[in-house]
Amino acid sequence: MTQAEIEALDLSDPLAAKREAFAIPEGLVYLDGNSLGVLPKAVQQHLEHVVTEQWGRDLIRSWNTHGWVDLPLKVGGKIARLIGAEEGEVVAADSTSVNLFKVLLAALKLRPERKVIVSDIDNFPTDLYIAQGVVQLLGTFELRLVKKNEIEAALDHQTAVLMLTEVDYRTGYRYDMAGLTRLAHDKGALVIWDLAHSAGAFPVHLNRHGVDFAVGCGYKYLNGGPGAPAFLFVARRHQPHAFPFLSGWMGHQAPFTFVPEYVAAEDIRRLTVGTPAVLSMSALDAALEVFADVDLEVVREKSLKLTDLFIDLMAPLAARYGFELVTPREHVRRGSQVSYRHPEGYAIMQALISQGVIGDFRAPDIVRFGFTPLYLRFADVWEAVQRLDRVMRQALWKDPRFHQRAKVT
Repeated sequence: MTQAEIEALDLSDPLAAKREAFAIPEGLVYLDGNSLGVLPKAVQQHLEHVVTEQWGRDLIRSWNTHGWVDLPLKVGGKIARLIGAEEGEVVAADSTSVNLFKVLLAALKLRPERKVIVSDIDNFPTDLYIAQGVVQLLGTFELRLVKKNEIEAALDHQTAVLMLTEVDYRTGYRYDMAGLTRLAHDKGALVIWDLAHSAGAFPVHLNRHGVDFAVGCGYKYLNGGPGAPAFLFVARRHQPHAFPFLSGWMGHQAPFTFVPEYVAAEDIRRLTVGTPAVLSMSALDAALEVFADVDLEVVREKSLKLTDLFIDLMAPLAARYGFELVTPREHVRRGSQVSYRHPEGYAIMQALISQGVIGDFRAPDIVRFGFTPLYLRFADVWEAVQRLDRVMRQALWKDPRFHQRAKVT
């Protein structure tokens, strides 16, 4: 594809105007929105208002006058539209890890006669660590870790929960949510999906596929900022029976009665715990406004075009410099990222960042490139490959400073 053809793609892009909603440093090509989304301009303005007016002027009255106490449900409602859920099925709270702990325990209690949790051995580590902690806590459960192609065989009459992340954080492989949810249900098991690399990246259809529980984070494709509140989904049919083992006061039926006995709220609020983090919740609330007029099918169409273009442009570099594509070419199996293996991946990525293209690295040898259609241009994809070619052609990655491992990769 020629540069002129690429420029034509940008001119005909129905999402092109959305780029103006984000604060993107001049000259930077940002391919790491699958790890931390770009700052929406509206967030900075809204936070200034929350800090100076709501907190600074109205102080504690803002819990009522500005609806602070309702932010978890309000934000959850905005996320619900993006993941195929209904109002009242999603709440924003805590971190993805904490939310997974809550819904995993709730799901296991709904299947008391079963003692096996099945997951992908390549699942994101925090999901596996949480499951390991739950097994240690309960004592009689098994965490059965298998490869992707072994999941169907691993499901049996002892399986209580199938726990998966829809998009593999390393490779960008996208699971068949509908098919695997159906298989688990056929075995009598419940399903938990982690949507960390799905929500905001493409349409998700939790209710259409009969999903039981889900979790996800707010700082990747939802652009809520570093450490933004996460979210959890509980299908309405399970809410009256989803036991809240982290029984904090905000999950109480009437928290401001201050009675000593815990009585769980009858709705999704029972899965909340403590006082919501108002500043970060407000940032996420404002960030989600960028999706108000966005059709996620259009987002998905552009995502596939961006990733197709990147893979095509990378083909000569892959052949010349030894990059091994690990992301599926098949559209239905691809998330919104492209990953390559390379033995010098870490140093190459650091050198590329020094050239103004930000991606990231995942051990042991994966370089990742995330594609966020709301603010990424086709010209950015072309430019990123040109700069990577320079890094390889000039052997810039051999500089010793690019081999020094930072705490965050």
